[in-house]
Amino acid sequence: MDSVSDYYSAIQLRSDRWSALREVTASLGREAPSKIPAKLRARAEDLFDSLALIEPYWAFPGMAAFDQLRRSFNHNSFEELAFSVHRITRALTTGAYRRRHIPLERENTEAEEHDDEALLSAEMRALTKPYFEVLIVDSVSEHQERWLKMNVLEMRRAEDPFIYEAVVVPSLEDALIAVLFNHNIQAIVVRPGLVLKSKLDNEILTKYLNRAGTPDALDAMSPEDYGPELCRLIQRVRPELDAYLVTERSVEDIAGMDLGICRRVFYNQEDFLELHLNILRGVGARNKTPFFTALVEYSKQPTGVFHAMPISRGKSITRSHWIQDMGAFYGPNIFLAETSATSGGLDSLLEPHGPIKEAQELASRAFGSKQTFFATNGTSTCNKIVVQALVRPGDIVLVDRDCHKSHHYGMVLAGAEVVYLDSYPLNEYSMYGAVPLQEIKHQLLKLKAAGKLHRVRMLLLTNCTFDGLVYNVDRVMEECLAIKPDLVFLWDEAWFAFARFSPTYRQRTAMRCANNLRKRLKSSEQAAAYDKQQKKLKDAPDDVWLKTRLIAPPKARVRVYATQSTHKTLTSLRQGSMIHVSDQDFKGEVEQSFHEAYMTHTSTSPNYQIIASLDVGRRQVELEGFEFVQRQIEAAMSMRRAITSHPQLRKYFKVLTAGDMIPDNFRQSGVTSYYDTEQGWTDMWDCWEQDDFVLDPTRVTLAVGGTGWDGDTFKTEVLMDKYGIQINKTSRNTVLFMTNIGTTRSSVAYLIEVLVEIANELDDLLDDASRMEKLAFEKRVRNLTENYPPLPDFSRFHEAFRPDELTSEGDIRTAYYLAYDEANCDYLELDGSLKDALDAGQEVVSASFIIPYPPGFPILVPGQVISKEILAFMRALDVNEIHGYRADLGLRVFTADALASVPRVMPKQAAE
Repeated sequence: MDSVSDYYSAIQLRSDRWSALREVTASLGREAPSKIPAKLRARAEDLFDSLALIEPYWAFPGMAAFDQLRRSFNHNSFEELAFSVHRITRALTTGAYRRRHIPLERENTEAEEHDDEALLSAEMRALTKPYFEVLIVDSVSEHQERWLKMNVLEMRRAEDPFIYEAVVVPSLEDALIAVLFNHNIQAIVVRPGLVLKSKLDNEILTKYLNRAGTPDALDAMSPEDYGPELCRLIQRVRPELDAYLVTERSVEDIAGMDLGICRRVFYNQEDFLELHLNILRGVGARNKTPFFTALVEYSKQPTGVFHAMPISRGKSITRSHWIQDMGAFYGPNIFLAETSATSGGLDSLLEPHGPIKEAQELASRAFGSKQTFFATNGTSTCNKIVVQALVRPGDIVLVDRDCHKSHHYGMVLAGAEVVYLDSYPLNEYSMYGAVPLQEIKHQLLKLKAAGKLHRVRMLLLTNCTFDGLVYNVDRVMEECLAIKPDLVFLWDEAWFAFARFSPTYRQRTAMRCANNLRKRLKSSEQAAAYDKQQKKLKDAPDDVWLKTRLIAPPKARVRVYATQSTHKTLTSLRQGSMIHVSDQDFKGEVEQSFHEAYMTHTSTSPNYQIIASLDVGRRQVELEGFEFVQRQIEAAMSMRRAITSHPQLRKYFKVLTAGDMIPDNFRQSGVTSYYDTEQGWTDMWDCWEQDDFVLDPTRVTLAVGGTGWDGDTFKTEVLMDKYGIQINKTSRNTVLFMTNIGTTRSSVAYLIEVLVEIANELDDLLDDASRMEKLAFEKRVRNLTENYPPLPDFSRFHEAFRPDELTSEGDIRTAYYLAYDEANCDYLELDGSLKDALDAGQEVVSASFIIPYPPGFPILVPGQVISKEILAFMRALDVNEIHGYRADLGLRVFTADALASVPRVMPKQAAE
């Protein structure tokens, strides 16, 4: 049997164990007991033993049914055993147990099977009541457990909107394991009889407890504190859940305690109906979708349409003789819900007071922000809104040079003076990593020495990057605040919306870190540590500051914004995005300017379908985000394991690991790979807690240089054209496979099949190749894997766009608009006049944003001096798409006269 270390999560482990048990029991059922091989019986016993460690944490099939299966096995009742296991496995696969009782005996089999198939239709599923499970934590006898579950069942009423089953575990440790194993759990009832330790002992249980971050102080804790502590611990790993604490302690003892996710305290009572109603109310609050519900109700109303939009109610389509196919394709509901009305139960996105306002408040709760705003035209617009709301002309902004182009254009609109930060390069794979914290601190300290720190407004970074590199957000913000206590942070989390709903990922999200930092800054421990460090740093040179892990002052203001492409990683229609805010000065300083920026960039005719999808997507992740993200990670991990361990694939492909994409000095944990063929999976928790950068495993970067194809060719001519596999990110010798919450194991299996087929075809091609053809293939491989152009750093802004030589900020807005006059610009050919000019020592300055795809970020911005390294990189680019570059004319640059005409930029003296 496979080792537990072969599995990343308990969900996949459980699924595979039940599938294996179904196969084994089917074989047992076909043989006479006396003829069953000892090996087969031993395999069944091993599977039962491994499932016995997992099944106590799930309501279906339940431990009573599981124990009955073991008794059937021990009594050689193999036909009945095979039937029952088949029924359980099928119900787990289809989710039928969520909709009805699953009998494990042979009675009424035909009717049950027919009913099950009917319920699998989407329409029937939508009509059934949602199912969830409630975890009851109490150390009770078997008889008392049956009594608890019976009382839960007796509370059910026909009018209840949901159905739930109870899972009973005895200890705090078991409860933590349960919420990490069982994605069906939506509520926890913590009773006074719970104990601390689990009676079960297994390596996967230990691994999950480590992920929960159980503190060592638990052993010294009084038993009466176990309940409140459990509520706090669950908040760390699954804050979306509801907990209800049943206690014998007095009101005075409980009042003022931090009870984590506890929604209500019940005092020494057995009022099951009141508890039942609270559980339903708590889940109902997360299930609520105010705007989607309002839109559905609006679509049912008979209305006379006398406003804009002929497509409203579908009238312009149903009356048409030529576009009936559009109506047939989309169906009637989308047109019935299409309107520009803001009344009649609907709301205005620009001035929300009704269901949109409520939907945004629910999203704020779900994502842990103080305020959340919806956007219907993508995160590009969200980025511009935040920048325009916070940055004034002349403010200095530190920007990740490799960030999305919307940030660069946002700097133009805001009139910011930009300090571009260089990421560490990954020359071997023609991609950039992320910005080291030392580089950020270095730039802040330079600005401080130049007397410009009061003008520094914002730090803008991408978390996580397109390639999956994730910052240590908490550390970056604290150390930067130690230098600049009122610095504003904008984290572009376009590709990271799902991270909130994984215990491992959540600790590196902007909102979670902002909330933790706000709490920490208020503590006396923080104040004492800050004072102690400041005494040591008094009069210390900058190099000491750079090497020291800085502590933020208690007076620091936590001002954090995160933009999120909900549509990229969660359920939303295209362009559905959110802005999350955790800014202590938002109400007093930013609210009005934010509103103006929001009005500037938001359409007065927003798409209601997008808003409704954001509302529903929020509901989904609050109720099943934990499950879906776990499955997403599983799919990616399975892909990593399959490619890494397949001998044929290793000949031509390589999955890039954290060790490949993050230099050693940024990986304090020493973790180089999430999967090793010898040791199995590495637990991510340690490196995600401490490393400067970590690699998001849901993004699988595959080096394809060994195939002789560059990344763009492999993407378009091989994956897309031949196999219909879509990806949207490549580098010179890599392709990026991104999993999401919709990725299935079947999709992963198909990809592996395709890669094996490609590898086999390459084998055949080389077997039949002539000597010259083999030499040509080897040359292409060497060119892609050994002869790679170095990635250029940001050169500098030309002096015409810089206030002085002390620091590196540049006025990108002046350069941008200077290029509006064609007389100020000229065109130089890469291999001709541009090369000649640089060879002659002339200073050549870009008049445009130059954005090659890939990598998809500007390698030149208006006002930037073109270096020989940048020219070499551009000449080595083998991509078809370079925005801002005209192949027929060349590179657009400023004339010498234009540069000479620019008045010297004077520093703006913003208020300190």
